[in-house]
Amino acid sequence: MSQQSQNYTNHRRIHPLFHVLLTLLTAGLFISAVVELVRSLNAGNQVFPAVLFLIISIMFIVIFLIVRSYPLKAQDRAIRAEENLRHYVLTQKLLDPRLSVKQIVALRFASDDEFPALCKKAAVDQLSPDAIKKSIQQWRGDDYRI
Repeated sequence: MSQQSQNYTNHRRIHPLFHVLLTLLTAGLFISAVVELVRSLNAGNQVFPAVLFLIISIMFIVIFLIVRSYPLKAQDRAIRAEENLRHYVLTQKLLDPRLSVKQIVALRFASDDEFPALCKKAAVDQLSPDAIKKSIQQWRGDDYRI
């Protein structure tokens, strides 16, 4: 069974356990904590456990966000270094410092043939990451990023 080659329309990835299940469970936990706090305040009893439940749910939201953001930042740094090296190998020059990390992350999908010219265009015209991806003629897949 061959895997479909990556392109603009199918390059985004969803991890169902994280993006769907854990997101829903986290939202449900927070909503339950708020409902319990309001119910406890209206009843006038046992407010401390409800406040504690709300604090725990907020802590879980923070952990949920950090668990996703830290690996993505590490991947972005690795991609920036890889693409800077690729640009140097192809042109004997480092990437234009006007390029943002998000632009560089989008540029990684460009083939070697179009990469240097697209880097220059992205820096000069300050193309958005989405515009960069749509400009790519020969897509180079990245199967390692989640």
